[in-house]
Amino acid sequence: MNQYVLEMRGIEKSFGVRVLKGVDFSLKKGEIHALVGGNGAGKSTLMKIMTGVYTKDAGEIQVNGQAVSIADTHDAKRNGIGMIFQELSLVQSMTVEENIFLGTEVVEKGLRKTAYMTERSREVLDELGIDVDPKDVVGNLSVGMSQMVEIAKAMEKNARILVLDEPTASLSDTETRQLFKMMRELQEKEVSMIYISHRMSEIMEIADSISILRDGKIVHTGRIADITMDEIIAHMMGENTGKKFDWVPRTYDQAGPDLLSVEHLKVNERIADISFSLKKGEILGFAGLMGSGRTEILETLFGLRKREGGTVSLKGEPVYAGNPGEAIRNGFALIPEDRRKKGLVLIHSVKENAILPKVAKLRKQGIFVDEKAAVEMVNDNVQKLNIVTDDIYKRINLLSGGNQQKVVIAKWMNMQPEVMMLDEPTAGVDVGAKAEIIDLIRNYADEGKGVLFVSSELAELMAVCDRIITLYDGRITGEINRIDLKAEEELQYAIQQK
Repeated sequence: MNQYVLEMRGIEKSFGVRVLKGVDFSLKKGEIHALVGGNGAGKSTLMKIMTGVYTKDAGEIQVNGQAVSIADTHDAKRNGIGMIFQELSLVQSMTVEENIFLGTEVVEKGLRKTAYMTERSREVLDELGIDVDPKDVVGNLSVGMSQMVEIAKAMEKNARILVLDEPTASLSDTETRQLFKMMRELQEKEVSMIYISHRMSEIMEIADSISILRDGKIVHTGRIADITMDEIIAHMMGENTGKKFDWVPRTYDQAGPDLLSVEHLKVNERIADISFSLKKGEILGFAGLMGSGRTEILETLFGLRKREGGTVSLKGEPVYAGNPGEAIRNGFALIPEDRRKKGLVLIHSVKENAILPKVAKLRKQGIFVDEKAAVEMVNDNVQKLNIVTDDIYKRINLLSGGNQQKVVIAKWMNMQPEVMMLDEPTAGVDVGAKAEIIDLIRNYADEGKGVLFVSSELAELMAVCDRIITLYDGRITGEINRIDLKAEEELQYAIQQK
């Protein structure tokens, strides 16, 4: 009996350039197999071929030992393959049961069998241990629960192979634990899973096996128990392995005047007394658990939330931002936590996204955009930020997560803000892109600009920040100079102190 539920052999794919170069990938029955690789390594392309979004140029796919043709997503579903996307594909305005049966409604004599679909949805949800009513509207559910419903939708269609693409990117620690519990239960039912994530600690915890892609080729496959995290990173980055997240002590005028001064800032009833300052050339981090108030502070400074009290001064002058436009004019920029919803226009090109905040300044006689100046600026962005794209006219949604994030950073750097605010800037990007983004942040601060940096990854905070403010439940609970931190555990302890 063939132990492999899925085998992909010699898979080739080109989009002008070869993206996949004879890839072999195998998945065992009941196995959780991690697939990792840097930006542009080819993992998304490989999964899209498996799930029928793309067609392969060459190679063979076998399911349960039989050669199959997967020309579209319907073929994939017929072969028991389902994909749980990072950006959920659920319709927010519809109920749980309507989403589960979306496109496969049960109809008899022209009438929808609503009672049957409700009962069947309840059965699938109960089997998976998902505590939600089939009649609940998806838009009212948490991100974690929506992720569970996405899995239920696939399982109702008898999926035996699940591809999970960055499934924990927007989940809390509690929701991540619930997801892992469900994955282990599915594993006991001999469901096989391919797990794509940039979070190495999660891969080490949940996966049985790992395959590592680099430059369109599998460079390592083996048991997760037989490889270390450092070895995974070394395989992913190849010659770039030396580019680690080590802290680099920086110099800036600590005795100079404040670039930014925030006094008794009130965001809402819970986040009501926030005071801190920022020097020119300084990178100031905010560390705290989810809900501690980190994002709310940045959004208030950027005019996305109304400031209910307190004062904000930039270069010694009081400033107020009732909306993002005013914040930008004041000299602030915000790289948001969710780049796809708040940082980019996904149907537009790299160039259109990169010039967006600067369109007004690029206009000739206030009417037409100076195309020559715009192209020169964006090509300069691509070169300096090492943005991997065929050209600047490529649609941004076709770029990898790390390259999308670099475009978001580029568009705000083009405005040369006095204070760059970054909220989880490396979420969902690979270790190579993380290192590049950290370098960009350091270089920007070296120009005498101020940086406010929010991250849930404590190792990143320790790698990039000069000083770290800790927050708990809307209050500042401490302040630590990076030079005084000896280990990540010290910061972990500090953010949990009330």
